[in-house]
Amino acid sequence: MTGTGRGSGGAEAAPASQQGMRRRNLAVVIGVVAAHGPLSRADVAGHTGLTRPAVSSMADELIGRGALTETETAPSGRVGRPGRALALNDRGPAGLGLEIGVTRLAACVVDLRGEPRVWRRVERANAGRPAGEVLAEAAALGAEAESEAAALGLRVEGRVLAVPGVVPNEPGGLVANAPNLGWQALRPADHWPDPDTAPEPENEANLGALAEQWYQGNPAGTFVHVSAEAGIGAALVIGGQLFRGARGFAGELGHLPVHPEGARCACGARGCLEQYAGEAAVLREAGLGRVGDPVALLAERAGAGDAAALRALDRAGRALGLALTSAVNLIDPDGLVLGGAYAELADWLLPSIRAELAARITVRPWTPEAVRPSALGRRGPVLGAAWSTVREIIADPTRLPAR
Repeated sequence: MTGTGRGSGGAEAAPASQQGMRRRNLAVVIGVVAAHGPLSRADVAGHTGLTRPAVSSMADELIGRGALTETETAPSGRVGRPGRALALNDRGPAGLGLEIGVTRLAACVVDLRGEPRVWRRVERANAGRPAGEVLAEAAALGAEAESEAAALGLRVEGRVLAVPGVVPNEPGGLVANAPNLGWQALRPADHWPDPDTAPEPENEANLGALAEQWYQGNPAGTFVHVSAEAGIGAALVIGGQLFRGARGFAGELGHLPVHPEGARCACGARGCLEQYAGEAAVLREAGLGRVGDPVALLAERAGAGDAAALRALDRAGRALGLALTSAVNLIDPDGLVLGGAYAELADWLLPSIRAELAARITVRPWTPEAVRPSALGRRGPVLGAAWSTVREIIADPTRLPAR
């Protein structure tokens, strides 16, 4: 189970068999409980249009698979037995999200309600280290998280790994290129201690965007999610669907030229956005090094009115505004979301981003409020990785073994 929604994006044929119809109805029932629960079986029938006997049969199967639980509701004041309500099981199936960043490893386990139950994060300088060594440490961190989750009654059903690199649209879990880690054409499963528990990799920006979509409850929205750590990544959600591009390379906003004759980028081109709004460029402009948590230090300096930090963030915001103008004019999004480190620096980036957009977007309506920081910040990718499994279970609970 990958939870990343990777594939061609084409619509599947409607299930014609009785088994397919039951699978679809199970998804309808658990989906209603996830959205509106706890609910009585009668209320589920009312929401879905299914008969009460059908709902009872589906509910019993979902309880048997560990997806739902049934509890007594509060007394209604009426004569008779207390009612019973269906709810998502918070002591059953769960999703494990892992993240390999340039400066950290992280793990998160969420239950079926999407609630984070276990967090793990360690600071690690991963750039340039042997991939096998980094992946072994990530696996150990994930095993610790799973062990803690098991003590809470949770059972991990899927694992997804957020990586700062390109993950093509193809099976097999290939990371084609992660330049800030020094990886090329690498399959994490080939280096995982136990291949049976190897996670499916996905680009961190894509997972951050999906996490934002799910957190905001915006299933049909169109927005651009832009985030930064060592590099700059963007993800496009169009009509509620992640747009990955023909080969999975969409979203390389960091290499959009903002000054065509500008500084040489590590990619070989000139004037890329990363040379003006990437972490290294902003820290250099602010006179700071990569010590401790550089983003937190930069925010601290800016908050104290440090002129160099404020100048660096203003320059980064103007460059971001220039690049995002092209994104707005090209895809006509509802809004723009600043994720990752940008979310934590939004107080100082937003004024110059908004000023650039206001000056340059002239062919369509635009409001400053259409650009906003993510509430998830740097937690977005690992949460998106963990939530991916939960979303897949809600979409198809027959993925869970019957008990």
